[in-house]
This record gives sequence, C-alpha cells and structure tokens, in this order.
Amino acid sequence: MASGGGSEPSMQRQTTRSQTVGNIGESMFDSEVVPSSLVEIAPILRVANEVEPSNPRVAYLCRFYAFEKAHRLDPNSSGRGERQFDTALWHTILENGPTMMRGRVKKSDAREMQSFYQHYYKEYIQALQNATGEADRAQLTEAYQTANVLFEVLKAVNQTQSVEVDREVLETHDKIAEKPDPYDRLPLDPDSVNHAIMKDPEIQAIVCALRNTRGLPWPKDYKKKKDEDILDWLQSVFGFQKDNVSNQREHLILLLLANVHIRHFPKPDQQPKLDEHALNDVMKKLFKKYKKWCERLGRKSNLWLPIIQQEVQQRKILYTGLYLLVWGEAANLRFMPECLCYIYHHMAFEVYGMLAGSVNPMTGENMKPAYGGEEEDVFLRKVVTPISEVIAQEAARRGQGRSKHSQCRNLYHDINEYFRSVDCFSRLGWPMRPDANFFCSPLSELRSRKNVGFLISSFFRTSVCFGSREPSSRSKIFQILKLCMMMIKMKIRCQCWECCCS
Repeated sequence: MASGGGSEPSMQRQTTRSQTVGNIGESMFDSEVVPSSLVEIAPILRVANEVEPSNPRVAYLCRFYAFEKAHRLDPNSSGRGERQFDTALWHTILENGPTMMRGRVKKSDAREMQSFYQHYYKEYIQALQNATGEADRAQLTEAYQTANVLFEVLKAVNQTQSVEVDREVLETHDKIAEKPDPYDRLPLDPDSVNHAIMKDPEIQAIVCALRNTRGLPWPKDYKKKKDEDILDWLQSVFGFQKDNVSNQREHLILLLLANVHIRHFPKPDQQPKLDEHALNDVMKKLFKKYKKWCERLGRKSNLWLPIIQQEVQQRKILYTGLYLLVWGEAANLRFMPECLCYIYHHMAFEVYGMLAGSVNPMTGENMKPAYGGEEEDVFLRKVVTPISEVIAQEAARRGQGRSKHSQCRNLYHDINEYFRSVDCFSRLGWPMRPDANFFCSPLSELRSRKNVGFLISSFFRTSVCFGSREPSSRSKIFQILKLCMMMIKMKIRCQCWECCCS
C-alpha cells in the first residue's frame, strides 16, 4: 500500500506497458470487464469508481489494493486477459498517483482512509437507514457493501503503515457488520419492517413462527444476535454455511410455506398465524422419500414430536429446516437420495436428543452432534466431502467408461445402493468410521500394488495399538490375522513379516 510520507509504493513485480494500454481508458476498470479469474477484485474497483468524485486519493488506494490482491490471486497472470488487464491497471495507478496525492487531506493514507470511512457512514448510511422506499432500501444495501470494501482497504493500509485502527472506526464497523447480508427476495432485517412484501399476512405468519426459538439450547460460546431464528440455531449446532442458511430461509418462507399457506387462506384479512395444515403439506412432500426409506429398512422415522402441543409447530419447522439445509450443501450427493436419507436420519435423531435432554451413556454429558458446529463449514468438510471423494475415486477408476462394470462401482447408482441395506448402520456408523468398507479401495486395487508394506502402512493408519489389552482392541487383532491370511493368499513376501507378527 501507499506510504504515509507521500512517496509512491514500490511494487513486487516489474511491469511493461503494452501497446494497447493507451487505448484503454479508466472506465475499463469496472466489474463487468474484470477477467473471470479475478472476479474477487470487481467490488473493489466498483467502489473506487464510486468514491473517486468525492475523494480521489481513496479511489487510488482502492485500485492499488485491487492490484495487489490480483497479484496474490494469480502471481503469474496466467488467466485469460489477466496480463493486459493488470498492465492497464498498473499504468492507470502510475499516471494518477501524483495527481491524487494532492487531494489528500490528512497527513497519512491510513488517517485519510479512517476519516473517509467515518464520513461515508455518517453521510450515506445513517441518512438511508430511516428510508422506507424500495429505491432507498436498494441504495442502503449497496452502501453496506461499499462500507465493507472500504474497511477491507482500510485494514490493509493501516497494516502496511503499522497504524492501529481507531476504536471509533471499529465500533462503526461493528454496527455495519450486524446488518444482514443483501437479500435476494426477502428483506428480513429490522429496518425493513415497512417493506411491501413484509406486510403480507402469510409472510408475517411464517416469519413469526420461524423466529420462535424458545427452549432451544444455544451453544455456550455463541453470541446470539437480534431476530435470529430456527435456521440460525441449526447453523450454530451443525456448522452449516452462512449463505446456505440464507438461501434455505427464503426457500422455506417463500417457495414452500407461503405458497401452501395462501392456498389454505386465500383471503388477505386472516390473522398472521401459520396454519398447521400448510406445514403438514410441506412435510408430507419433503419427507415422502425418507419415510419410504425407513420402511424399507425396517427403521422407525426420527421425526419425533413432543407431547406439549405448543412445541409441535416449532419441532416440525426444525425438521423441515434441517432437511433443506442438508439438501442445500449436499452438492452431487443429491443424485443419491438414500445417502441423504442416511445422513438426515442421524442428524434428526441428534436434534430430538438435544431437545429431549438425552444423556450420552458413554460420556454422561448431554447429547451433542457427532459433527459439531464450531466452524461454519463443518458439515461440508466432514460429511459431504468424504463421500464426494469416494465418488471422485470411482470416476477415476472407471477410466472414462472404459473399465468393465464388474471392476468398479457404477458411480451414483452403485454407491447409493450401499445405503439401501440395513447393514450400512453397522458398517458405516455415525459418526462415519474412516476405516469402514465404504471408504476402502477394492481388493483388486490392493493386489495391483504388489507391496505388503503398503498394506501394513494402510492398516497402521487405522490407529491400531498392538500393546493394548482393552476389549476394544481384541477385534483389531482379528483384523490383523485377516490381513495376514490375505497376504498369504496373495503370495506376497515381506521383509518385516516376523517383526510385525511377533
């Protein structure tokens, strides 16, 4: 970033001016012409164009930060159109740097950024917060986005010049951070209560029911915000992604409940209360496949409802929201419906256990999810990704369809068939065991390696302890014997045979 003494910043790489730079104007640096590989810097360039009439120096700092970020994203400029774009952007920075330096009011760039950030919040955001019109609400949403970009540039400038951010600036940023993200269809923030769509009786009824979090056990270290709902609780417990929660919230309110609710009560003068028949219709459609799967495997559904009538509606919304959140992050696992049923079956039981106050017999503590929500993407990393990797391995083993069907699983169909048998509960378990046969390579692949050392090292990765005398380790010993018998049948010789079996 630029230094506070007025000297221009030194770049990390030397650039040359291309012949086309002179024909590319400053208007080039817009979000519509940024190369696809550098799409992350598009908001920064948009903010630079927006604030340039009021403060050219801040616009210069934004463009310089965008150039540095583009270099971090792709140091070699290997993407299509990146080299020309970077060269033109650097040429614009060099040409306008000395001119924009004269427009700086404060003594350093760090103080200039902090002063402008406070000015932008007072002059733009606070003036739009009390607006009720649709156009003003759209401008306020854009103002929040601009303020977030300005704070990102501000932090980078202060870090370069070793200047701490003022406490007043941090307090202002906390106020902006509390505001909800830009919405797609529904403005659910407190400032949008007068929005036209939020005055619809069916929307008010569903939002009121969704925000009924009475009795839900929030995590101890969780900082609860205003107007949080049932989907926020599910995110805090299971670690769903934030954007997935926002999408499924609108999905649940608009496409499902509101659509069905208005069919039962077409008149707009009804009281804003969610109808049970509408909620039951939505659950009947969503859980049709899951209930059939439970019947086929001889298992009872985990959609348990409480005895207290006042808590029934909340529990139904919990089960419905959980299913939508699982489906939202399932990616290509959606092609395996039985697999999704298996995942949802266990997570629904964990929801029931937490709300019923069940105690884990092993630890003596209250029931907790097998995959906790200490981070935002826990469910994606620990549940979806391992299964997706199995699909990717099977796809690579097929060799673009040239392998015989008997030598590999037929991707989604055969892998999904694993969850059509009741044995999946005992073999895979929950949490899913890494050494389960579902994640293991086929025997033909192990034979092709012709190396017992690989087999033994793979076995040691299952954390088997030879010196343990615990009952749980006795089953591991039988696994060792099975491994030895398999090596004898394969007629593979190993130098460390005696030391391993002694």
